[in-house]
Amino acid sequence: MVGKASKAEKKIAYDAKLCQLLDEYTQVLVVAADNVGSNQLQNIRHGLRGDSVILMGKNTMMKRSIRMHAEKTGNKAILNLITLLIGNVGLIFTKGDLKEVSEEVAKYKVGAPARVGLVAPVDVVVPPGNTGLDPSQTSFFQVLNIPTKINKGTVEIITPVELIKKGDKVGSSEAALLAKLGIRPFSYGLVVLSVYENGSVFSPEVLYLTEDDLVEKFAIGVSMVTSLALAIHYPTIAAAPHMLINGYKNALAIAVETNYSFPLADKVKEYLEDPSKFVVAAPAAVAGGSAPAAAQAAPAEEKKDEPAEESDDDMGFGLFD
Repeated sequence: MVGKASKAEKKIAYDAKLCQLLDEYTQVLVVAADNVGSNQLQNIRHGLRGDSVILMGKNTMMKRSIRMHAEKTGNKAILNLITLLIGNVGLIFTKGDLKEVSEEVAKYKVGAPARVGLVAPVDVVVPPGNTGLDPSQTSFFQVLNIPTKINKGTVEIITPVELIKKGDKVGSSEAALLAKLGIRPFSYGLVVLSVYENGSVFSPEVLYLTEDDLVEKFAIGVSMVTSLALAIHYPTIAAAPHMLINGYKNALAIAVETNYSFPLADKVKEYLEDPSKFVVAAPAAVAGGSAPAAAQAAPAEEKKDEPAEESDDDMGFGLFD
């Protein structure tokens, strides 16, 4: 009869398995396993079977194995996993798409009742409506200041009531009332806390970023780089157009205030000296719009002052007549 493996043998086997996974996989999801039962964990293992492996264990054992494996192989990148092993956590080694694996893990959540002393992970709201309880049960509602009325021999809650706030501990009265109402307000499962990939560690929110999110973040980064470059007068590709425009504005300001000029400043100076020369250009800039009164008046005045010999009668002669 084969005896049970000793504790030392179990540790050796666990260390060998963890080292094998570290060699075989480059992607790891670090998951919180609070309030996850063995049957639930088995269902998750079955759902991930194929390209993912779940490994649970004591944090001290995992940290020790990772350190020893890093020293043995020279792969210092895996040491980044050690800082993530805090609390009741496990490791999911995978070769699949990280987003798909994370979504698959999230499917296996199980509803749970509100037990006394448990810290609420979410707000608990009791909905209005008929509870099905007889009037003798109104004491529960009175203790919790829940407005009720008797309707057809049963207790009816009048308005929605926030019974427990997220982060608060569940009291005995709240637990008893929720049990009577058949409400299982909490759900538990493996929760992805961090993602490890080829030595890099990042938040799981990164897995759900879209192309639009990336473009927006890139634009914000370019804007910040541009602002910094302009502030310290350091030329970059992003800041160069702004620097050129600002330089042109400064040169133009000097040209306007002095006798110095250059081709691009000549037209501006001409406009500042006599803006009326440019009024006739306004109707062309407004497609289909009516011309300003000043623009309409200018041609009329010019026609009025034209000499008779330049009338339309002279237009009948050709160039060589």
